[in-house]
Amino acid sequence: MCTGTRPLSLQSLPPVSPTTPPRSQTTLKPTLPAHNSTAGTPLYIACATNGSRSRSRSRNRSPDDYQSTLQALNSKGRVPRKSLGQHYMLNSDINEQLASAARVEEGDVVLEIGPGTGSLTNVLLNAGAFVLAIEKDPYMASLVSERFASTERFKVLKEDFVKCHIHSHMKLLLGSKKSLDHPKSRYAKVVSNIPFNISTEVVKLLLPMGDIFSEVVLLLQEETAVRLVQSSLRTSEYRPINIFVNFYSDPEYKFKVPRTNFFPQPNVDAAVVIFKLKQAADYPRVSSTKSFFSMVNSAFNGKRKMLRKSLQHICTSIEIEEALGSVGLPATSRPEELTMDDFVKLHNLIVKV
Repeated sequence: MCTGTRPLSLQSLPPVSPTTPPRSQTTLKPTLPAHNSTAGTPLYIACATNGSRSRSRSRNRSPDDYQSTLQALNSKGRVPRKSLGQHYMLNSDINEQLASAARVEEGDVVLEIGPGTGSLTNVLLNAGAFVLAIEKDPYMASLVSERFASTERFKVLKEDFVKCHIHSHMKLLLGSKKSLDHPKSRYAKVVSNIPFNISTEVVKLLLPMGDIFSEVVLLLQEETAVRLVQSSLRTSEYRPINIFVNFYSDPEYKFKVPRTNFFPQPNVDAAVVIFKLKQAADYPRVSSTKSFFSMVNSAFNGKRKMLRKSLQHICTSIEIEEALGSVGLPATSRPEELTMDDFVKLHNLIVKV
């Protein structure tokens, strides 16, 4: 429990410069607002002035740890909104590891989804990147806009990511003279701590953009991360999204992030996943991606059914059995038994575009 009685004083946020000296080593323990808190009521977080926990942390704490994140929320009188899936990162080391996983370097163009108070943004800018941030919450968009107003390497769009034309935005950005001054700007990267409630939508939107992005590094709910990367054949977790992910990228589970690193603390742990996007020339050879994924989705809609039943709207059962035999699979095959390559071969045999 917090022992201080005074609310956290509002101070200016730390500047972008990596030379900013670290703040006090005081560890702040956030006090969660009551469930009936009014969204417009300023959120003040009292803090402990000392304690064993603060002594156990690193001597050189980053300014983007507990203190500055909570101060930023105080400065706008914000209560994290559950409807927007807002859980703010309190551990600057995680932000550093996110940027490191994407190998962010000077001259990189980076897309960040949901910058929140700007703690990850600060790390990306300090690495020398140009950051385009998409923020749905107008209060948070205003906060990061003010915080990074002194740099020309930051731009925030007040938009809902799942509805905005991100491909067009990035094309314009990468095509600008400023971007072309650096040869690495041909492709951008995505580095984001995204709201858990839009994870699948974000993945579906980003992975087919290999012409824009080289890598997508996301902090996801751990269960989602495992399902996207590690689901195996003949398991209940093996779904069309696994075919989709491997069609467009080479995914890798990087590391787990305990729930205690967030404010407010979610009910689940998180994990970092990196998707190395494929170029169109490297996609599996299908006559039509639209018809391919339509077939895959149809196959899994009847997951407990054999493919000769669930794909009858495409061709006859006998033709499906013959096609399965041609690729070395039994006539009784079910969708959870087929690899992506198996689905590609089957599609090319039974789907006429």
